[in-house]
Amino acid sequence: MTAQLNATRQQWLAARLDLLEEEKELTRRSDALALKRQQLPRVGIDKEYSFDTEGGNISLKDLFGGRSQLLVYHFMFGPDYTAGCPSCSSIADGFNGVFVHLENHDVAFWAVSRAPLAKLQTFKQRMGWSFPWASSFGSDFNGDFSVWFSAEDQRRGDIEYNYRREPPAPEPLAGKTVQEWQSSGGEGPVGQIASMTGTDVMTYTRDRPGVSAFELIDGAVYHSYSSYARGLDGLWGMYQWLDRAPKGRNETGIWWRHHDRYGKE
Repeated sequence: MTAQLNATRQQWLAARLDLLEEEKELTRRSDALALKRQQLPRVGIDKEYSFDTEGGNISLKDLFGGRSQLLVYHFMFGPDYTAGCPSCSSIADGFNGVFVHLENHDVAFWAVSRAPLAKLQTFKQRMGWSFPWASSFGSDFNGDFSVWFSAEDQRRGDIEYNYRREPPAPEPLAGKTVQEWQSSGGEGPVGQIASMTGTDVMTYTRDRPGVSAFELIDGAVYHSYSSYARGLDGLWGMYQWLDRAPKGRNETGIWWRHHDRYGKE
């Protein structure tokens, strides 16, 4: 839709006030949904998970660090990646400045990936990040929370991601869940992103993004919430800004990069 040009201030104000009512309704609806998230039933975590961190090997309970709540960002960085997912990296650029506020409000925050810790630390240093990042290498954690799938899962169509089962496919997703994007060379967006991690589509899409929330009650860990795919949009700070820009997201393909790669490709 083309915006009206050369409007008067009065015309702009009238349209803006109409939009404001819709924005307020969206805010009220968002508040109501946030309350429903908090009211979801809790599931006790009985399995022992271990994570490699800068402070040594620790448990899921240890990730709380004395707090009663824990948020985990499932960062796409598999053992075969040479770099973290650029989309997850863009999201991380945002939460890198937020996690300290969460930690001072009774909410522990960790990014968790399957790659070995040394690989995560090298990439973290490259990106200039300071948030805590744990490796779940060798753990069932990613599989149990539906953010990692095996090659056999891909072949059999045993992938259930974002609460939906995917059919068997030679190229899972094939770029369709990002948008119906194609580059000028005919390569789908998932292929483009996979190449930025040094992998192919099959390898890249065995890991998936997500966020999970946990609560510590009387010494026991409970799972309260997980969200995936477009459910992460609200956490992707870049898009919240673009949604308020005159042209919005204005996308025809994959344009974002690791922040240290802009102007170099």
